[in-house]
Parts: sequence; structure tokens; C-alpha cells
Amino acid sequence: MACCLIGCGAPAEVRPVPAAAPTSRPIAATPPTPPAPATPATDRPAAPRDISFDDLKLDLKKGDPFSRDLLPSRVTALETTRIRIRGYILPSFQQTGLTQFVLVRDNMECCFGPGALLHDCVVVRMKPGKTASFSIRPVAVTGTFRVEELRGPDGRHLAIYALDGEAVE
Repeated sequence: MACCLIGCGAPAEVRPVPAAAPTSRPIAATPPTPPAPATPATDRPAAPRDISFDDLKLDLKKGDPFSRDLLPSRVTALETTRIRIRGYILPSFQQTGLTQFVLVRDNMECCFGPGALLHDCVVVRMKPGKTASFSIRPVAVTGTFRVEELRGPDGRHLAIYALDGEAVE
């Protein structure tokens, strides 16, 4: 049994204090755990996958109706993938501060024209706070790829691919 003295220099009553139960574990020297290796903070996403309009090509002739079962596995595998694709910005009245635009395979065709091929254009919607400027030169657009059907007032498909744009270079 242990004792405890109470007070500050004045005589005090001695009261018994129960002793703590002894521990049965032996005390062994354990080496300190080494610190975890420093990992760099990566706020940047992984590098985008470079693709071309050839990677998006369908076995579809001009004027043929589109259905999702026509999508090859190489295209469906790109769904929600971060990609970079080169093409031309379809001209519009606005030259700067573009929040959405159509990226086309080349500057000689308009994918919204009658009979144009659906796989030759991608509708780009820039992420909030991001914009693009029109250029007559080819651009590389980075963003998240999606299959998204865009239909005109007559119900016909105008586009089937979309990109959530992050950057236009």
C-alpha cells in the first residue's frame, strides 16, 4: 500500500492510497518507426490520353441513323477519360471568351451541315471559369470525353461526342 501526504508543510493526516496493479508486460526497447517517405502533393491530374478524330470514327455512312450500339469498344472505353484532341474551332460570331464551341476534324467541313459525319465533331463545353478564343489554326483541347447525343429540332443527330473542356492550346 502507498501513502499520500496532503498539505503544504503543515502536519497532515496520512491516508492510504491503493497501489496500482503491476503491469505484466515487459518493457522492451522498440526501434522508432521511420517517418513515411514524403509524397509530393499532386493537385494536377494525370496526363491526358492523346487521341485523334480517327480514334472516334464509326462504321457509319453519311445520312445513316445513329444508335449507341454502333459505338465500337475503343470509343466506349474513352467515356469519362481525360483526353487531348486536335482539331479546328468551328467559327462563330464570338471570337474570345468562348465557353462552348464545336471542335471539327478539319476546317473544310462543318459537322452541322447536311449529311456530315457525326464522328467528325466534338461539342466542347468549357469548365466553369475556363474559356477559349477562336483561332484559324488547329488547336489541342484537353478535357473529359463523353458520349452525349445532341439532336436538332427535327430529332436528327447533330453531334454524338462531348468534351468537358479544361484547356485549349
